[in-house]
Amino acid sequence: MDDCRNAKRNLVMALYDIPGIGWHTIDKAVKQRLWMKDLGSMETWTSIGVRMEQAEKFALSLRQMNLEEASIKCSEEGGVPITRYGSPYPAVLEQIAQPPWVLYAKGRLELLDRPIVAIVGTRLPTAYGREMTAKLAQELSDAGITGVSGLARGIDSRAHEAALGGAGGTIAVLPTPIDTCYPPQNLSLYRSVGDKGLLLSETPIGTKLHPGQFHQRNRIIAGLACATIVVEGARKSGSMITAKFACQENRELFAVPGPISSPKSDGPHALIRGERARILTNIDDIFEQLLWLKEAAKPWSRTKSAGDGTAEQTQEPLKPEEGKLLALLRDRPMSIDELHALSGIPFGHLNALLLNLCIKRKIGLQPGSIYMIL
Repeated sequence: MDDCRNAKRNLVMALYDIPGIGWHTIDKAVKQRLWMKDLGSMETWTSIGVRMEQAEKFALSLRQMNLEEASIKCSEEGGVPITRYGSPYPAVLEQIAQPPWVLYAKGRLELLDRPIVAIVGTRLPTAYGREMTAKLAQELSDAGITGVSGLARGIDSRAHEAALGGAGGTIAVLPTPIDTCYPPQNLSLYRSVGDKGLLLSETPIGTKLHPGQFHQRNRIIAGLACATIVVEGARKSGSMITAKFACQENRELFAVPGPISSPKSDGPHALIRGERARILTNIDDIFEQLLWLKEAAKPWSRTKSAGDGTAEQTQEPLKPEEGKLLALLRDRPMSIDELHALSGIPFGHLNALLLNLCIKRKIGLQPGSIYMIL
């Protein structure tokens, strides 16, 4: 079993490093078990629907590549490559439509195991926006909840800075490779997050920045978080794209209301009016909606400092509905539809319960959207 996982990991790392091979091609390669075939053969690639010209390029690249060397390329740059076939790949990311095949990480990997809330917003916030962001990020971090954002200027930067000093810490998801700071003006913050928090990227080292990487980054931010908070932003902005991803993945979405005369609050107000986001005035609004969150974060709320990496671990008793789901899954792995039919729990609440059990490492999500006991 371990040999199979290692073979899959090496395959994914190798394919991910070749320009022109996208998410769907890797998906086909894994499903067709190409790690057991001759990757240097054009026929291997044409057999899964790759065009002749591309198949020739892929085969040539792989003939010149050592699969095991591909898996340590990131390590040479001071980071750690994480694939879907090894720890500590975040269980919550397995639930999104297109989970990243590879993540490059630098810093405190244990933050990926904690409850995470995203805070996003405009690059040019008002004084009110900066104040609300700092307040929310600090209070969430003090409660043991890890903050995630995109290291952009403005709201993102403020959220990272405020969360770094608390017990929860912070994760910065980059559009650039893990060894590159964007924007360059945030170099000091980039280094601080790398030292005291966690830097995360889906972008292979050596890749030049292009617009599509911002969308990919926003998808990961929303996917890591059990809830996303939009503080300020225009109706057409990166923060609204993150909000869209959160809605698509059935994650909770909150928006901070602002002055009706402020253009910076157009985005949050539109989310509230469209009933896509709940109004957020303080972190209690999140805890009232996500009843499990405060308890799930308690072990880390007692951490003495953000940098010492220690926390008093306690086993939180399971809620009756969580115990019911675990009892069902002990019989056999099941999909969310099967669990809904057998438990009678509404889909929205069921999704939140399953997410919480994944965070607690009680269950895991397997390929094909099947839940099973860990």
